[in-house]
Amino acid sequence: MDNIASVYIRKGAARTLKAGGPWIYDNEIDRIEGDFENGDIVKVFDFDGYPLGCGFINTRSKITIRMMSRKKDTVIDEAFIEMRVRAAWEYRKATVDTSSCRLIFGEADFLPGIVIDKFSDVLVVESLALGIDRLKPIILDKLKVVLAEDGISIRGIYERSDAKVRLQEGMERFKGFIGDEFDTKVEIVENGVRYIVDVQDGQKTGFFLDQKYNRLAIQKLCKGKRVLDCFTHTGSFALNAGIAGANEVIGVDASELGVAQATENAALNGLSDRVQFMVSDVFDLLPELEKKGEKFDVVILDPPAFTKSRNSIKNAVKGYREINLRGMKLVKDGGYLATCSCSHFMDPELFAKTIREAAGNVHKRLRQVEYRTQAADHPILWGSDESSYLKFFIFQVVDEK
Repeated sequence: MDNIASVYIRKGAARTLKAGGPWIYDNEIDRIEGDFENGDIVKVFDFDGYPLGCGFINTRSKITIRMMSRKKDTVIDEAFIEMRVRAAWEYRKATVDTSSCRLIFGEADFLPGIVIDKFSDVLVVESLALGIDRLKPIILDKLKVVLAEDGISIRGIYERSDAKVRLQEGMERFKGFIGDEFDTKVEIVENGVRYIVDVQDGQKTGFFLDQKYNRLAIQKLCKGKRVLDCFTHTGSFALNAGIAGANEVIGVDASELGVAQATENAALNGLSDRVQFMVSDVFDLLPELEKKGEKFDVVILDPPAFTKSRNSIKNAVKGYREINLRGMKLVKDGGYLATCSCSHFMDPELFAKTIREAAGNVHKRLRQVEYRTQAADHPILWGSDESSYLKFFIFQVVDEK
């Protein structure tokens, strides 16, 4: 560790780091002593020489250092990586159904910048930072070893490192197989529902595992009911409603690929007669349904993140207010609205306020059934605000009487 460069923090800077945050920004660094290449591990010290741990550096990124350890003498070697990977797997085994789950959730698993999802016997990797990209082969090898100890054999690995954010790290976007090729349409079972997950061309890593138990939570409301699932993606909420015994489910998404996959998933579960999908812009469709006088027992709103930065938050609030207002109008008196936001910048207070305003605008009373967040395989690390992003409400919608 002696030839490792040392980074010194400016006096009074890095407050978020000291409160448990995982990052050091470019404007928080006073000086760097020693030679390094971007992607290398560096030691981190406060302005007065107090050791703060170690992390990997990339001066091309605004997030210049991502912390790997808070201990001063940690060596980031294969044994260290195995310890991190093993801890992540033991945690999943204790908290979630592991048949398909997120195995590594970046900073929240103390392996910053990498996400690894397991879909049955296939792994999908998304690597977003230069330093962790170098460690990726070791992380994957150790993961295979740890899973094999529990009798789990991995058939193939696909990489989906095609996000734009890689460009900010000075890395190229990449998508393709790691190792042998395999069929990228993978069948999984979640909450008793079967899905074909397209790990090659689906959104992000192919399927949104973070809503697993939120999907389960709507099942008990849907038996014998008429359900509208907006932004259905590959049909997950709609299919949970169908499998729970809904009489009629309509799933809507603007993506033709998503709707084609959702339709295929409905057939896979023997639900084609009761669960149907249509390609439409939700913002256009909801007012049309309202004009026709359509009503539903359950309306589900699972939109994409309307904001990915603080700057566009005002527009995001408008978007969330609009769809929640429209959605509430379509719920029968005494019916249910499930609504969520997956944007980290839309904090729980702002999201709740936006829904409250929407209810006020359409003279509906909301009775909160439950408030949920992301599934436990996407742990929320206190001190790392970015790890907390999914807000999920179920309300009963009641007319003023």
